[in-house]
Amino acid sequence: MAERLQKYLAGLGKGSRRQIEGWIKAGRIQVNGEPAELGMRVDGSEHIVIDGQPLRKPKRERPHRTLMYHKPAGEICSRTDPDGRRTVFDALPKTIDARWISVGRLDYQTTGLLLVTTDGELANKLMHPSSQLSREYSVRVRGELSDEAIEQLLNGIKLDDGEARFDTLSIKDSKGANQTCLVTVSEGRNRIVRRLFEQVGCTVSRLMRVSYGPLKLPRNLRPGKHRKLEPEEAAALRAAVR
Repeated sequence: MAERLQKYLAGLGKGSRRQIEGWIKAGRIQVNGEPAELGMRVDGSEHIVIDGQPLRKPKRERPHRTLMYHKPAGEICSRTDPDGRRTVFDALPKTIDARWISVGRLDYQTTGLLLVTTDGELANKLMHPSSQLSREYSVRVRGELSDEAIEQLLNGIKLDDGEARFDTLSIKDSKGANQTCLVTVSEGRNRIVRRLFEQVGCTVSRLMRVSYGPLKLPRNLRPGKHRKLEPEEAAALRAAVR
């Protein structure tokens, strides 16, 4: 049965649909000797080349894998870095006929729960704006977080790429100029937590993602370590985007 090229390749674990669409636009994929086009359909019988390398189809279908990774500070979520910094992929187990896809990103100094999967379709659903999956962060901020500032953060603040807000915000601890908060957001816009606090005059000094959708960062999962999802966790994650 024919399906869109980006969906077909995502199903093989080559990347998320959004990533693959970018490769098609950039001319990095050929199908039967011709540049691939957005929207084209394939049935698996085609000769597909990505970045000059023929697509190697698995001899047998392997089950997809999804992991929780506790990202430490000082790692990036890109696959390579011209500055030679360590990436999250350096810590992950090797895969065969697939590649790890990070579900969203955490910036260089942000720590906490990062989901990685070989299932491009699942990654696409988890990251798609329509999923509106809640992400919860533990945040330490410096600066005065007044009632007025909290109201602004919950009602919406205009950023350079559109309005954004926290779904919830609660202060857990306050010591002098430092306050520890729990916030939730339902989108994965770049640096959204840091940018929102900056708009009310506060600086984020520590940021950790503690949950993504139905999954919480386990207390016993140390920074730099990963573990496979339990069957009930995997089922809950799929149900959240079904």
